[in-house]
Amino acid sequence: MPARKAPATPLEGLRVLDVSTMLAGPYGATLLGDLGADVIKVESHLGDDSRRLGAMRDGECGPFLSLNRNKRAVVIDMQQPQGQDVFARLVATTDVLITNVREPALSKLGLNYDQVRAHRPDIVWIGVTAFGPDGPYAGRPGIDFLTQGYCGVLGLNGDPKGGPVRTGFPAVDVITSLLVSNAALAALRVRDRTGEGQRIEVSLLDALMHAQASSIGSYLATGEPPKRTGNRSQYFAPSGVYPTKDGRFVIITTPSEKFFGHVCRALDADWDRDPRFHDIASRLANHDELDRVMSERTRQFDRDELVERLIAADVLTAPINDVEDVVKDPQIRHNRMIVRLEHPLLGHVDVTGVPIRFYGTPCSVTKHPPMQGEHTRELLASLGYGEAEVERLITAGVTADRPEMLRRRAEKKARRQPAG
Repeated sequence: MPARKAPATPLEGLRVLDVSTMLAGPYGATLLGDLGADVIKVESHLGDDSRRLGAMRDGECGPFLSLNRNKRAVVIDMQQPQGQDVFARLVATTDVLITNVREPALSKLGLNYDQVRAHRPDIVWIGVTAFGPDGPYAGRPGIDFLTQGYCGVLGLNGDPKGGPVRTGFPAVDVITSLLVSNAALAALRVRDRTGEGQRIEVSLLDALMHAQASSIGSYLATGEPPKRTGNRSQYFAPSGVYPTKDGRFVIITTPSEKFFGHVCRALDADWDRDPRFHDIASRLANHDELDRVMSERTRQFDRDELVERLIAADVLTAPINDVEDVVKDPQIRHNRMIVRLEHPLLGHVDVTGVPIRFYGTPCSVTKHPPMQGEHTRELLASLGYGEAEVERLITAGVTADRPEMLRRRAEKKARRQPAG
């Protein structure tokens, strides 16, 4: 019996509806698209909020371009009965639906689990909320920043002598997106065994609590609260950011005696023979002085020279890169974490790549971030709508294709222009 041919990608043949906005929900759908699912972004005429936030390029928004690769886009006005009919046809072809619409809008738009399940009984339905679907905070609006406050991350981040500082990128949203994609895969595995779909809830609050197992978990186990340490480690020294001759910085960290010895040899120092620094407890007690003498030594080198010297000595080190450096980094490029796509409007567009490497069923970024309504006609035709029906739906404002969205934008812009 011949071996069954493996699919071209892990999730080939699965369809995902992204009925969410901003980051956590959409990026979870993106990750499923990276793995080969057919991801369809469903938007109203207003569109995903991330289409209007941040730096723009020829009318397309940078954050949206970054977060929505490997998708097709359709516009449906789900407040209209005909829009609900279109949506019902689309859901009937769908395996996973992801939404972060809050109640009561969720049910008014026909998006709650029971409503969606009526169209596809074995649907895997994933709802993303800030704090959970029930409980004392249920229904509140929330974003990444707020959950960092609730979960204590703001209190732990930043310089010990300064005020709280949020993370410099939306870490909670990204962590949540990983849980969304992971939950979808697990539920699909259950459906393979039982034939049953299910409702799943993922919240930003729970995602960040999960991510803090090493800090909050340690407090629960020992009763000792974690402390804000800035760039230092709470458990070993030296660990921090050190200056270089050319005004730049490097990270050096030493989670064991072995690595501290490597630092000493790389920098031609005998600090490991100094009683103030001869073991981890002594170094933690004298961290200020150790950082001072190390900084004096690191300032004798340009950054790149120092990094090369430290790496050669098997030291745990890294440069502090600016974003311009990051996108040129040879390992990041080698790992294909920057991918170039052709965009029908923008030409070349670089986006981040697929973070998982499959050897048997390779994954890649194959679709550019979609323009609003770009695939409306294509998708409606695949659902059985004839050309005349599609025209009627667009004319009635039930759906919209790309030209219709451009016409609406131009009309809106004209209304804003002062008369005369």
